[in-house]
Amino acid sequence: MCLIGVLFPGGVSLGDFSGTRLAGWDKAIRSLAILRHLQRSNSKGKNASDIALVIDVMNLMYKRTLDGVVQVSSDSDFTRLAQRLREEGLDVYGFHERKAFEAFRNACTRFIYVENLLEAEPEEKKDGAAPAGTEAQKKDSPNKARKIILHAGAIAEPDADGWENLASVGQRIQGAHPDFDSRSCGCANLSTLVEKSGGFDIRKERGAVHFRRKVAARKGSGAGKGTVA
Repeated sequence: MCLIGVLFPGGVSLGDFSGTRLAGWDKAIRSLAILRHLQRSNSKGKNASDIALVIDVMNLMYKRTLDGVVQVSSDSDFTRLAQRLREEGLDVYGFHERKAFEAFRNACTRFIYVENLLEAEPEEKKDGAAPAGTEAQKKDSPNKARKIILHAGAIAEPDADGWENLASVGQRIQGAHPDFDSRSCGCANLSTLVEKSGGFDIRKERGAVHFRRKVAARKGSGAGKGTVA
């Protein structure tokens, strides 16, 4: 099942609610005031809800009643829908687990892993066992983000001393990697991630954050081998 919510209060969900398969969604749908639409499965194994959903979204798009779309899915079939919505200037926010297909993630304006929305430290079970979902919540090493940060910084406009505005670089990163999230590396924000990833100096002043590659790592273009800038 895929839930899709246009950005006005409530949102909508499509599915065959006549059986018991989607019974688990009932409480969440009611508590979040999501409008439920019944789409019967005329044949087992067919994507009747997906097709109905695309038709509804396209109708709304052509009526110019949308500012954006929130799509909760890992299905690569919705990649073209996300692309088409963005072609019309709409923002598309995708939500799902890390198993979501890369093409769909990159087609969204922003893709957020639901693992990052869970509590940072879930309560342990009373019997002392590890809490459910622990495996899914494992974080990447901050070092893994270093290459992405360096690439975004390479096309930025640093000052004479090599300092770059972190907010501007963050926007470039998000544009190139819609699913980039500091929380995936166990960091609350980009500033903390840059600091923990290693290889960077951080400077905070007057509410702005700047960073640059560590001086020892920056070679002087006209200097001899091993000379630092």
